[in-house]
Amino acid sequence: MSLRRVPAVLVVAVLAASCTTQQPQPAPTASPTTTASPTPDPKALEKFTQQKLAWGACESFSDKAFDCAKLTVPLDYLKPDGETISIGVLRHKTKNTGRRIGSLVLNPGGPGGSGVSAAARIAKSRPAVALAERFDIVGFDPRGVGTSEPKLVCLTDAERDADRAEDSESDSSPGGIAKQLTDARAYATKCAERTKHGKELLANIGTRDVVRDLDVLRSALGDEKLTYLGFSYGTQIGTAYAEAYPDKVRALLLDGAVDPELDTAESLVTQMAGFQNTFAEFGKWCAARADCALGRDSGAVTKAFQDLVRPLITEPVPAGARKLSFEDAITGTSAALYSQDAWKFLNDGLAELKRGSGQTLVALADNYYGRETDGRYTGILDVYFAVRCVDSTRIADRRVIEGAHQRMFQGAPFLAGGTPDMSELDICSVWPVSATSEVHQPDVDGLPKPLIISTTDDPATPYASGVNLAQDLKGALLTFEGAQHTVFLDGNECVDKAGIAYLTDGALPAPDTRCS
Repeated sequence: MSLRRVPAVLVVAVLAASCTTQQPQPAPTASPTTTASPTPDPKALEKFTQQKLAWGACESFSDKAFDCAKLTVPLDYLKPDGETISIGVLRHKTKNTGRRIGSLVLNPGGPGGSGVSAAARIAKSRPAVALAERFDIVGFDPRGVGTSEPKLVCLTDAERDADRAEDSESDSSPGGIAKQLTDARAYATKCAERTKHGKELLANIGTRDVVRDLDVLRSALGDEKLTYLGFSYGTQIGTAYAEAYPDKVRALLLDGAVDPELDTAESLVTQMAGFQNTFAEFGKWCAARADCALGRDSGAVTKAFQDLVRPLITEPVPAGARKLSFEDAITGTSAALYSQDAWKFLNDGLAELKRGSGQTLVALADNYYGRETDGRYTGILDVYFAVRCVDSTRIADRRVIEGAHQRMFQGAPFLAGGTPDMSELDICSVWPVSATSEVHQPDVDGLPKPLIISTTDDPATPYASGVNLAQDLKGALLTFEGAQHTVFLDGNECVDKAGIAYLTDGALPAPDTRCS
């Protein structure tokens, strides 16, 4: 899925758990889309764009350096006099008012990631000191997420736990496939029935409307032009904003880019191949260790992994008071591939599985799904599916869906038998509202040159996606040689220096710049 993963948080989660201490974390990423519907009347939206934000204390953060507000926006931008909803916003105001450039608005990914939480973390991080001196760092929770209201609700916490414990996705028989489709319909119905405004919110939750909210926020912040930082799915938001409002962009930094011309099926197939590539890199790292749980032959790690996790399909193992299912083992492994900092814990988890315990892999899967220590879920997965299902043309042809599933496994054999979000094509095929966007090559005439950062062995957003996005947006490409998902502000001096120079002064790195 792919909200931006924060290696430090992931490491803390695994250390504390055997441990189940999680923060809202990313999920594999969505195929980029842009607006494919009538444009709202700017005059009718003035009551929203001219609103004054009422800043006050943040309920979830005691740090007085942060203040929070609610941005009022239309539920449906084509009905500006109709129902309204609110978008949660957090600001870390710069103390250096004499050198203030404006606001730096960011999104950490998802769909479903909390920009409020991400802004609070980034604003206080050491790599972002230079940015905090020049910008108010601002994060917002997109529609249906976190502090925004209403929040999207599909499954209860108990239902999500039960869904994870059941390995129905591993059943590829005709009966198993029929059950998956029935479950998908039931899931979509629950999303519409349990969420305030129901289908109307589902129809207006996609990137098209997040981008419109972002422009209202830009105006309410008092910024003539937008300075934006997007990670993973956040690059999709940035791409769509660049196309809708190219003349309102000051600077656009996109890290962990999504290919703007891949539909849902192709993006998933490409992404699974990226996970396999990173799994192979993990295998090389592991095989060089005397304690490698998958053995010392790096060419045999896929088979060793499958031999280890396949028995879980019929015989889950204890994980504290819970059980480790096959799907959770796959999910926890995929989660750990987002950052090399988590590889040690993945190896520990696989070694633990050999001993008949699944606590560490369950903790990694919890982190991926946004499960808190008290058993509550952040809701990232529900928002993820809701946005994906309206962000590109629906695929309902079973032959196309099953062909995409087959190609996923061909590209990622270590996932054979089940993979995170394989059900996505099934869910979207029966979604209760139509798509609001479509995949196409962006038209960004008049856009200032953006900066795109792409990592050579990124599992969730493969390197080629960043290359393609840089070409489509006529932007500069910065290459990071590594195996992780996103890198800006993670402490790599080469990347951080280039990104900060761009955001503050508009200085782009030299062509073909590479960092490692």
